[in-house]
Amino acid sequence: MSILLQASNLSKSYGRQQIFTDFNFSIHDKQKIGVIGRNGAGKSTLFRILTDEEQADDGQVIISPETRLGTIKQENDWLEAEQALAYLLRKSKQPEWTAKKLAAAFEISEERLGLEVSQLSGGWRMRLKIVAMLLTEPNLFLLDEPTNYLDLNTLLLLENYLKSYKGSLVIISHDREFIKKTCNETLEIYQGGYYHYAGPIEEYLAFKEQKQSTLVKQNEGLARQQEHLQSFVDRFRYKSSKAKQAQAAIRKINKLEEKRITIEHAAGITRIVLPPVPKRKNLALRVKNLEIGYNEQSLLAKINFEMNFGERLLILGQNGQGKTTLLKTLASVQLPMSGSFHWYSAATLAYHAQDSLEVLDRSEQVWAYLRRMAAAEIKTEAVLKMASDFLFDEEAQKKPIGVLSGGEKSRLQLAAILLAKPDILVMDEPTSHLDFETVEALGQALAKFNGAIIFTSHDRTFANLLATGLVEIKDGSASRKFQDYEDYIEALEKQISNNVVKTPDKNPEQGKQEAYAERKALQRELASIEKRLAKLRLQRTEIVEYFSKNPTNYDAERMMILSDLDKNIIEAENEWLMKAN
Repeated sequence: MSILLQASNLSKSYGRQQIFTDFNFSIHDKQKIGVIGRNGAGKSTLFRILTDEEQADDGQVIISPETRLGTIKQENDWLEAEQALAYLLRKSKQPEWTAKKLAAAFEISEERLGLEVSQLSGGWRMRLKIVAMLLTEPNLFLLDEPTNYLDLNTLLLLENYLKSYKGSLVIISHDREFIKKTCNETLEIYQGGYYHYAGPIEEYLAFKEQKQSTLVKQNEGLARQQEHLQSFVDRFRYKSSKAKQAQAAIRKINKLEEKRITIEHAAGITRIVLPPVPKRKNLALRVKNLEIGYNEQSLLAKINFEMNFGERLLILGQNGQGKTTLLKTLASVQLPMSGSFHWYSAATLAYHAQDSLEVLDRSEQVWAYLRRMAAAEIKTEAVLKMASDFLFDEEAQKKPIGVLSGGEKSRLQLAAILLAKPDILVMDEPTSHLDFETVEALGQALAKFNGAIIFTSHDRTFANLLATGLVEIKDGSASRKFQDYEDYIEALEKQISNNVVKTPDKNPEQGKQEAYAERKALQRELASIEKRLAKLRLQRTEIVEYFSKNPTNYDAERMMILSDLDKNIIEAENEWLMKAN
């Protein structure tokens, strides 16, 4: 098993913050590793070092000459006015029919391949980048959050491809379902350390929970011993007759403290508790003949649906079809083109946007922001609890917002929105930048929310935890689908797997050359089998002649060789027949 990439004694820090130290890891042929860990643990930093976009403070990365790395760059790398097909050919140096074949597997039509890349929506551009990367035929993928901003169709197409991929891949993802379906090993990176488990994520999480439980019990046992010794010290420390025993007990307490194990993997989030809002039975939203778009260009029209309080509607559809625009319109961030929508008049609404992190005041402290955003009746204890639920400890609450990572800002904004006690939540991709423990805790909390929620999310675990109904955007309109989310996914997966992709016609001359080469190769194989058969038959004839001339001689060794020759001749004849037909 050859090594494709090796990280040796890597260390990296930013100022006083140690990201990781003495990181040693090898990636071999056909390994499929899912990388998990909290925001800020160093996952993306590690990938930037492995791909030479950033330098480690110490250690080295060795990449085998045979390794062909596959990565998806976030920045745009197409030329001005470059057509989609031309972009694929330039990036991959592959023949046109090869590029078209793989593009078709990702449902990129001939029509779209003829458009300029700049004319494609964000979702189709991402598909184009994925196809361009795959066309370079890498034998090692390093993918950092590839599911972020992918629509459900593209995500399932990529997942399908990676499940059957024969090479190696290492994927950072907060999408537990994606890792579960594409990876069979798990690497967790946590503050200052890492753990590689040679098994899938579900097994690892069960192992981790069991390990944590064992460590907690060990620590509890040590604590009981310490308490017992401490009570002796407190009682007899100042009695001269017991002074020596008290000092010995103190030494034992210190030794027990040294044995206490720091539980590196302990989960920070167990559950999130939302401030209660009134339970209503009213209609929360009515949308009637709504038309939305930008700059007088219509995106969606004839949108009609209703939702009640207690419902949680997930908006589904490919990227660029209007999911975000619909949410912006319903949140009154932009005006509708025609038609109407009405929320329950006595309710309060909060809107979570994908780009709203940029408007946060960078100088404001975390605690001050949460207290300011919380509803007036919410007590300080409840604000502190919410801050803790979203992993902001006492020290983190003093930080200015400007120094927070993207994941920390996302957690902060979600905490602030929930503290405001809205009756209605309009949420556009609230799980972006969140680790899967936070995602699942948030999904479980919002599933108990008494108000109304309408949202988009690329995270299937979150969507499955939360959605009670679906709104599908398709063919320029949006409507309710009375279908379970899991059933919807299953039907979509079946549709994708049943779509037989037509292989685009090859270059006719190239097709003739390949057919001729295949015929010549078959002829060579048949000639090789015939040559082997002739040799086997000659050997058999020689042994049979020996026994004819020496009928009274019994030669066990020759009899065994004759038996093997008969078996080999039959196998060779069958092989010739199979290939010739």
